[in-house]
Amino acid sequence: MARSNDRDRSTRRAPKDNGRRTKKKVCIFCKDSTAYVDYKDVSLLRKFMSDRGKIRARRVSGNCAQHQRAVAVAIKTSRELALLPYLQRTTTERPGGRGGRGGREGGGREGGGREGGGRGGAPFPRAAAPGGDGAIGDDALVSVGDSGGEEESE
Repeated sequence: MARSNDRDRSTRRAPKDNGRRTKKKVCIFCKDSTAYVDYKDVSLLRKFMSDRGKIRARRVSGNCAQHQRAVAVAIKTSRELALLPYLQRTTTERPGGRGGRGGREGGGREGGGREGGGRGGAPFPRAAAPGGDGAIGDDALVSVGDSGGEEESE
């Protein structure tokens, strides 16, 4: 037997009513009765872009649908002509990121670095020394003319 959806309707929450209404933003192009949105007016178009270079949404900018479309086309045109950037460069370094990947700058799981043991083999193989552990130190210097392969010490 199929389940009834009547009980879902009875437990549905009532919409929130905080008692205050937000004032709807007015389209500045309609208010000023602007004929068209100029793609060369970079200072005006930057108002409708975020700090990262994204085009702001209509509900954020307050534009009407027609002018929001015109603003988007004008921003894209000025990007094509290199008047506006496609994205803004961020200069701040993130301290740790999400922490999911290890191997960089010390932290993380063992073997997650680029020295080997990771995916796809070892892209940067280590040079093997006569000592045997794979590390080249000051105590493992070998002379070129030495046929016996003995180590010289300093």
